Amino acid sequence: MTLHPEIAAVTDRVIDRSRAGRAAYLDLIARERESGVDRPNLSCGNLAHGFAASGEDKPAIRDNRGMNIGIVTAFNDMLSAHQPYGGYPDRMKLWAREVGATAQVAGGVPAMCDGVTQGQRGMELSLFSRDTIALSTAVALSHGMFEGAALLGICDKIVPGLLIGALRFGHLPMILVPAGPMPSGLANKEKQRVRQLYAEGKVGRAELLESESASYHGAGTCTFYGTANSNQMMMEVMGLHMPGAAFINPGTKLRQELTRAAVHRLTAIGWDGDDYRPLGRCIDEKAIVNACVGLLATGGSTNHAIHIPAIARAAGILIDWADLDRLSAAVPLIARVYPNGSGDVNHFHAAGGMGFVIATLVGAGLLHDDILTVAGDRLLDHAREPMLDDEALVFAPPPVETRDAAMLRPADNPFQPDGGMRLVQGNLGRGTFKTSAVDPARWTIEAPARVFHDQDEVLAAFKAGELERDVVVVVRFQGPRSNGMPELHKLTPPLGVLQDRGFRVALVTDGRMSGASGKVPAAIHVSPEALGGGPLARLRDGDVIRLSGETGTLDAIVDPVEWAAREPIPAPPPAIGTGRELFALMRHGADEAERGGSAMLAAAGL
Repeated sequence: MTLHPEIAAVTDRVIDRSRAGRAAYLDLIARERESGVDRPNLSCGNLAHGFAASGEDKPAIRDNRGMNIGIVTAFNDMLSAHQPYGGYPDRMKLWAREVGATAQVAGGVPAMCDGVTQGQRGMELSLFSRDTIALSTAVALSHGMFEGAALLGICDKIVPGLLIGALRFGHLPMILVPAGPMPSGLANKEKQRVRQLYAEGKVGRAELLESESASYHGAGTCTFYGTANSNQMMMEVMGLHMPGAAFINPGTKLRQELTRAAVHRLTAIGWDGDDYRPLGRCIDEKAIVNACVGLLATGGSTNHAIHIPAIARAAGILIDWADLDRLSAAVPLIARVYPNGSGDVNHFHAAGGMGFVIATLVGAGLLHDDILTVAGDRLLDHAREPMLDDEALVFAPPPVETRDAAMLRPADNPFQPDGGMRLVQGNLGRGTFKTSAVDPARWTIEAPARVFHDQDEVLAAFKAGELERDVVVVVRFQGPRSNGMPELHKLTPPLGVLQDRGFRVALVTDGRMSGASGKVPAAIHVSPEALGGGPLARLRDGDVIRLSGETGTLDAIVDPVEWAAREPIPAPPPAIGTGRELFALMRHGADEAERGGSAMLAAAGL
């Protein structure tokens, strides 16, 4: 198949812009492979500390017999998506021994749940938890005891954090090991209906809690297509999972066999064999473009407009929102998964899932097939469906046709001709507008602004009836340097109520929205952020704002002379409590959202 010319052009732009950084990165991992810290270079005292508690694996680790796999785990049993990982290490050690290898838990990383902290103070730690996870991954792998790594993580900041940290050890082969989504519970659309009724005061807390607990009801990721499940999609199109591993439910025999296969596969792609596949070579410019294409084609989370640039930087690659916007114009939307449709990720998987997605996008020249993956010679080798044949893991070809055209379509018959994640820009800065979840009749909104500095102020104004009109709600001082860039997901129900009442409503913010942000038009991640004099700090109540996903504009319709003369509004003082003050160094050093909103990467000069 011939690569689509726009995919090729964007890839060439990324390669050209990344030339110096990528060369420096590849030189780094080559040096780490040749002269970095590893078991043969450890002193006897170092090595003895490393295997002191390894039980029956002691002789093999001591004598350097076979690969020693470092397990970096995000296990905790509060977070449903990561609870299944509790039993993984003991089983993975057994499976490693089956092929003459060993495995040790190298370290744990934090895994906070945005679902628990959404709308709460802890949400201001969320984005910076990604960098904390990256640092924790680096600590885990810094011991030099491992020749490969299995990365156990799924949710919002965990996968990007694991990859950013792991890429600094990119000379090691690594495989991402998911745990899968929980089985379907209460339909997401019904859950959203009850949330909106609660926002209107038509049902109480008891009814709302019953609805939420029927939706989030067991172990596994949430079933809507938010950031967590978008992570899993991206790992598939980047070739970093065992084929088809993303959306197999936890606790099943098939899930177990896929994890077993990942352990076995790691031992086959080590540097002592003839099929060496280091992570830093697998994640190249083409793989990063594939992540963007997959995100756009499936209507994935806007959070990845921040995470993809950060992951790319860790591998010496530069990609920006202009690249994402150009790709969006070329990539068709082929999936309708809630909040873009009625079905959840289990229905998506049943309709053909990632095997179908990869096959149709490669066939249309929209994905790079010629990438180095962990489990095949080309990306199409990952377009296979895992299944059990008499208890043995086998891989079948993907379905030739979708099994549910309301959920999943081929690239030549999409739901929309573009991917629906637009760059909007103007005198208010640059932001992201996810049009794929919004009715096209609402892609352009022009209305007076009502400006807030806190999402709770918006809720109070809504309850007081102050927003019963056409309005662009502006929530500023929500960027990385202001307060850690929390998601403002709890604004979705009240803004949805206003929209359903017939008003023309939009949101403009330098904060984030969840991957489940839904139907209200929103310009998010607006950069430069308000703190430090960004344009949002010049806005006043009543200024008319024009937001258009059709023309890619984000403007305050204010006389240019008056606009230039306005003094920026001072930022509110930083909040303390719930540990937020401990992350002050990350806030102070964070760079702009388009580069990933990371103090760590900025300080490292990446």
